[in-house]
Amino acid sequence: MLAARNRERLQALADDCARLGAHAIAVPTDVTDPAQCEAMIAQAVEHFGGVDVLVANAGATMWSRFDELEDLSILEHIMAVNYFGAVYCTRAALPWLKRARGQIVAVASVAGLTGVPARSGYCATKHAMVGFFDSLRIELADDGVSVTVVAPDFVVSEIHRRALGADGRPLGKTPMQESRIMTADRCAELIVAAAAKRQRLLITSRRGRLGRWLKLIWPGLIDRIARRAIEQRH
Repeated sequence: MLAARNRERLQALADDCARLGAHAIAVPTDVTDPAQCEAMIAQAVEHFGGVDVLVANAGATMWSRFDELEDLSILEHIMAVNYFGAVYCTRAALPWLKRARGQIVAVASVAGLTGVPARSGYCATKHAMVGFFDSLRIELADDGVSVTVVAPDFVVSEIHRRALGADGRPLGKTPMQESRIMTADRCAELIVAAAAKRQRLLITSRRGRLGRWLKLIWPGLIDRIARRAIEQRH
């Protein structure tokens, strides 16, 4: 079952899945609304008889220094989508995931493991996701529900075009050099492989994996790497 806000594009994706031999239904959902999340899971249960795997992948981002933000509601919006959206969907699906001894795949970011300039609000949401789902993994261990946290590096997707600038309006174009970052298809392949193994944590880039350890022993270097990574992707 596929859930997102745009009905037409969501149905087009379901049609693509059908052409590949899968059975998919599209349920337009705004994950910032807990009632819509409950209704979406209810439709999944009605249609498929339960929920085996929940993939929390909804996301929004920003590109602005914090001291240049003109509207702090940007931070509230991003938290509502990235963090609370994942929480609401998880809450709705949890009884069925327990029954199936299923799995949660939470798509966070390497920005949930370290700080990134010009994306402070986004980083905050992804740190929240990592903390929430790491805690949930421990709570659900006796229920047989596994949690896979995914920390992608930069990925080609429309999230960058829709990123909110300092004035609260979408940028309209990506600030990234997309030829230099991972494709969405490749990222999806890595996520599927990690989920199949019920892997605890997937960091999709070598830079991200190295950075996780360097942060412990050389945190100043990680700050410089994060700054350079943003500068080079513009």
